[in-house]
Parts: sequence; structure tokens; C-alpha cells
Amino acid sequence: MDFALDLFSSIKSEIEKSTVFNIAETVEYIPNSVQIKTIIRKATGFISAISYSGEAITKLTPPFDIFIQIIDGKAQIVINGISHLPTAGEFIVIPAHHKITIGAIDRFKMTATVIKSGCEDFRNPFDENVAE
Repeated sequence: MDFALDLFSSIKSEIEKSTVFNIAETVEYIPNSVQIKTIIRKATGFISAISYSGEAITKLTPPFDIFIQIIDGKAQIVINGISHLPTAGEFIVIPAHHKITIGAIDRFKMTATVIKSGCEDFRNPFDENVAE
């Protein structure tokens, strides 16, 4: 099933500030889905914890670079047709304006950090095409 996921309009609240959290525990696995927990959301960018499970995939062409750090499991991130398989503790920087697909080998959790460059129209790069 295809569905649009609007991280910036449907998930408006941030986590509680001045509190210690375990990043891997801020978002749960739900079978065959993508779950997102907003850590920080500002006009200039965002940090989110995201879990992928089963058949869930995201296809997008982000307007900004995205710093992705895997915090649990193993991801499959395809950038312009080249597959990358980062595991827990590893990160990859996804370049702006490149076609990407993010999916789970089994399941994984990641943090996604986007900082607005100031010259493009800011929108959530994950709201384009998330499919389960």
C-alpha cells in the first residue's frame, strides 16, 4: 500500500528537552511499517529517529543532504542505483538531489538529520513516497 508520510505537519511535537533518552528506544518496530519520532523540529532542519520493518521502503529525492546513522540492525540504502548496507554504528551522508531508496534487510532503526542550506524551499524529504 502506498501512503504519504508528512513528518513536518503530522508529527509536530518534539521529545521532552533536558531529559536523557536512549535513541534506539525512542522509536518502536511495528511489522511492515516505517515509524518516526521527531527529536528536534525547527524551520532550519530536523532530527528524527526512524524505524523500518519488513517490506517498508521509502523512495525520495531529497532537496538537502541527509546524515543517516544506523542505530540498530542493517539498512539497505540505494543512491543512484548503488546499494549501501550500513549497520549499527555506521553512517552515510545522502547527497541532495539524488534519487534514493531506503529499506530494511530485516529491520533497522536510524537517525536522520537534515540541516536546511538556506537556498532551497524547505520541506520534509521523507514525505514524498513511503510505501509498505
